[in-house]
Amino acid sequence: MHETTTAINRAFRALVKDAVAILSGTLSAPAASLFCKFSGQYEKVSRPTEVADERPLPLANVSPVVSSAEFALLETNIVRVNQNGIKHAAEYILRKISTENYTPRSWRTQPLHMCAPEPYRASDPFTKQCLNWIFLISALNFSFWSEKEGTPERYGVEWQKGWDTTERAVHTGYWSLVAALNRGWPASVRSMTVQLLNSSLVALEENIPITDPSFYSSESLCPDSLIAHVFRAAAQCKEQMPLLNERIAIMREVGSVLCNILVAETWAAFYPEKPTDPHPIFPAGPAIGTLTMFADYRIPQILHHMRILEYPDSLVEKLRAGTYILPGSKEEISLRAASIVAVERVREEILLFRAKRAEDNAAIGDSEEVSSVLIDFYLWDLAKKIERGEERIEGVETSELVPAHRTRSIWY
Repeated sequence: MHETTTAINRAFRALVKDAVAILSGTLSAPAASLFCKFSGQYEKVSRPTEVADERPLPLANVSPVVSSAEFALLETNIVRVNQNGIKHAAEYILRKISTENYTPRSWRTQPLHMCAPEPYRASDPFTKQCLNWIFLISALNFSFWSEKEGTPERYGVEWQKGWDTTERAVHTGYWSLVAALNRGWPASVRSMTVQLLNSSLVALEENIPITDPSFYSSESLCPDSLIAHVFRAAAQCKEQMPLLNERIAIMREVGSVLCNILVAETWAAFYPEKPTDPHPIFPAGPAIGTLTMFADYRIPQILHHMRILEYPDSLVEKLRAGTYILPGSKEEISLRAASIVAVERVREEILLFRAKRAEDNAAIGDSEEVSSVLIDFYLWDLAKKIERGEERIEGVETSELVPAHRTRSIWY
């Protein structure tokens, strides 16, 4: 198992170098300098990896991450990828993202997300603020599951329901991170955000420049106690932010790491209104197609529900019981590997469906690229809607929605 993990780590580090080269060729000049700076010291960071199934992907240029995932999935031999489930799910996902007009710009419809100014202006100070916000969100976006799931005692952050309202709510999961950082923003930044939303409603609260790298990387300007204050829980909560100390350590070092999620979030946040227009950050082309999904815990859950992934009974029993699954264990690696491979295969099937419909002059949504990142975004949103009881999957056979796997780790 150690040899498997070592091999995957080597492949991942190689991918980072490849990704920097790819992105440097497609980024605008200022953005290329920024991303290369962030990635320059990546070799100092040791990461566990992602993982794989039996059938090799027919894509001409397979990402090293996908190759590593294929290898690890085969080696662990726990979770399996169901090709029939992929075909049915791919058709369902294509239909839904088309009828719902789900595009990269759907990212901007989330009420807590900070939206970049339009039209894009590199000199606009709010553009830099937006990038700083995305960078920190991306660096800290991991492991929000709770032992107190479904109760008011789980970790949550009280803040506004959105930038354009003063009505308040307790935000949990990923949204607790977003709410905590939004709550700490200086009044000037918050005011600019509201102006972009054509609203004058905003609660000016803490005036902490928490998304400024020069601030949060400094222990003198931003001591640990201040960061803990930013991430403080709502009054009724009995938990603190998971892995708070690890998150603080990441904030100190985050300037040296290029995040997969960072690229995807930046792509979505600045995605042009017309898909035919060049992307202001990635004007040379859609390098987003080289990225895989993000191997978290929510996507495997929805993939299993849609019968894309198959779990052995022993794993299902552990998930139902809330059994902790160790980071780097065969079960965790298999879950993460299967998710990467499965989403890549769903993307393949969607492209095949599109090609067939194009032959019949009935293609839908072909102006938008369907990437693994977009599929990841859609599946995450779908899983949260199902969890809240707002939506159910119809027209496709599904399995029981078992709990997400519980692994406490920073490696997403």
